Amino acid sequence: MISVNNVTVSFGSWNLLDSISFHMGDHDKIGLTGKNGAGKSTLMKLITGEEVPTRGSIEKPAGIRIGYLPQIMEHHKGHSVIDEVLSVFDYLHEMESQVADITAELARREDYESAGYAALIERLNSLNDRLALESGLSPSAQAEKVLFGLGFHADELERHTETFSQGWNMRIELAKMLLRKPDVLLLDEPTNHLDIESIEWFEDYLKAFRGSVLLVSHDRKFLDNVTSRTVEILMGHLHDYKVPYSQYVILRAERLAQQTAAYENQQRMIQKTEDFINRFRYKPTKSNQVQSRIKALEKLDRIEIDETDNSRLSLKFPPAERSGDVVFLGKDLSAGYPGKVVFSHAQIEIKRGEKVALIGRNGEGKTTLMRVIMGQLEALKGQARLGNNVKLGYYAQNQEDILDPSRTVLETLDRIAVGEIRTKLRDLLGAFLFKGEDIDKKVSVLSGGERARLGMACLMLSPCNVLALDEPTNHMDIRSKDVLKQALQAFDGTLIVVSHDRDFLDGLVDKLYEFRDGRVKEHLGSVQEFLEKRKMESLRELERSAPAAPKAEVKVETAPSRDFQAMKQQSKEQRKLKNRVDYLEKEIAKCESRMGEIEKILANPGNNDDILELTREYLERKRDNDAFTEEWASLMEQIGN
Repeated sequence: MISVNNVTVSFGSWNLLDSISFHMGDHDKIGLTGKNGAGKSTLMKLITGEEVPTRGSIEKPAGIRIGYLPQIMEHHKGHSVIDEVLSVFDYLHEMESQVADITAELARREDYESAGYAALIERLNSLNDRLALESGLSPSAQAEKVLFGLGFHADELERHTETFSQGWNMRIELAKMLLRKPDVLLLDEPTNHLDIESIEWFEDYLKAFRGSVLLVSHDRKFLDNVTSRTVEILMGHLHDYKVPYSQYVILRAERLAQQTAAYENQQRMIQKTEDFINRFRYKPTKSNQVQSRIKALEKLDRIEIDETDNSRLSLKFPPAERSGDVVFLGKDLSAGYPGKVVFSHAQIEIKRGEKVALIGRNGEGKTTLMRVIMGQLEALKGQARLGNNVKLGYYAQNQEDILDPSRTVLETLDRIAVGEIRTKLRDLLGAFLFKGEDIDKKVSVLSGGERARLGMACLMLSPCNVLALDEPTNHMDIRSKDVLKQALQAFDGTLIVVSHDRDFLDGLVDKLYEFRDGRVKEHLGSVQEFLEKRKMESLRELERSAPAAPKAEVKVETAPSRDFQAMKQQSKEQRKLKNRVDYLEKEIAKCESRMGEIEKILANPGNNDDILELTREYLERKRDNDAFTEEWASLMEQIGN
């Protein structure tokens, strides 16, 4: 289907891709692997035509439809989720309009035997055939099916796209791409912003997909479940393995071991032959043998070992200045945003030297707590305070929003560096694998992994005794993850980290805070112990929606003491219901009051009023109010019964 023929991509005298060739068949499911910056994203852009090779060619069938999901993308604003996704069906409306125009023209014309009339008939038949192929599920039904699979709820489809986070906007773009029904899918780290249920839905979709897939991911399980072929980019060259990722790792190690053994055997043979030649070169009785062996060496097919990229991230955090015994204390802590409580009544204590993980489903409050710790968000209720002499270093998960895309790699560090370290910025960047011309690259052209490394380099410029890292391994290749983990293990300060990566956290943290159903629960011990206790294999399983609680079995008790206990329990449950109703009524009143205030402002906004932020808050308030009202009505029915 797609052929890459002797393609070279050069930057000055350096070749990112060096005469690579491979073929992608109609139904191939390929995992594209290699270090960050190896050229994986560049290869995808070459296939789409966004970039052109320095030399070589890429052959594609005429009319092929390619769906490309990049790591970093621009999101459209001003439309609801459903309207934005339905925009991919605009071509259907265009075809229907063309059918109507041609039909009207045919009705007016009387030159039935002319070539023009025949051409119109042919065009009309072609359009009707295409429309017939598209018949089936309505566009709305197709859009909802994909959006629900990617984790959206029905009440979110009318919300505007700008009221969602970048991760959710990525899902919108993914939905649009899938609904275009391309022949080829090019996916650059599509799972970074998906929870487990969405990942599993997407896995099933890709398995059933009849076209071909080229996939970049650092999720081994996802690669193994979806792909049957692995293409590695290494030092500008391409190596093709007809197996999934886990088997590729084994085969690659075996191939290198075999190459090394064969190379060493040949080198020993060459050395012995050269010794013989040097020893008997000038002896007439051995001249025939010497000449024979010289010719044999000249004809010898020399074994070469595949060039290996042994460069690796060099990361060591500076010694941490001593902080107070308690780094962060949260007492009866409730946090969230106006009109939305994300978690409540949390008891959190992080002590000096502890390495703590925040785990749980997306949207349960992990990043919210990080923002409270950083002072970017105030607690709604309770106490939240930092300890004495705490110096925080924060790595946010949305590095693309924090780094200035117009600056170069060197300028990014130079802008925040102070003192003597400014004379050593090139050395620091070299330790983070930015060498030579890399330091003059604009942030806008960096891959996701390169941005992650640059963000970590920025963190190194401000010595701190508490590291707060929010999804630091997103976009990092497997080797870089291992180096970061080792550096954090050696860090003598305090670590607070949000991550779903079991391998990364295992052996790194000694305490976990689990965010679940609006509550925060402390777990002492390792990740492995936590998973064994919960009978899980992966932290991703925490992201599953909680199953509905089984209905209690009804039993008839005759003993008076049992009757009394049942009545007592029933009374207790009634009190709990009544307290919850009182709480909901107060929250509903707050929401309605604030919504009224916002409506007045929006009706006559002033120069300093942020219309977008007010609209976002109004939608959040409305969503909360609807949920509170629905729950209130349900509880009132229970009380009435």
